[in-house]
Amino acid sequence: MGKIQTKPWNAADHLRTADDMAAYLEAALEEGDSALITAVLGDIARARGIAQVARESGIESDNLFKILSPEGSPEFATVLRIIKASGIRLHATARCA
Repeated sequence: MGKIQTKPWNAADHLRTADDMAAYLEAALEEGDSALITAVLGDIARARGIAQVARESGIESDNLFKILSPEGSPEFATVLRIIKASGIRLHATARCA
């Protein structure tokens, strides 16, 4: 049997629409893991284009990469700027008991 060739899976390659991005972020928010949410925002920013998200959020591209890296720990205000620049609206709903 021959070797199976694989390549790294990149979530950004599968986020084609704003609805895709919103659903992806929604799933991460449901998990409640801040590191996962940061990683998802990074995937979304790469899918939209780092330069575009940086420009629309007012964050320099180099800083955006750092903020969204595994070592990053963005402030909530920064998260909101990135979400808005990504074309997503954040909203709250009541949690079922």
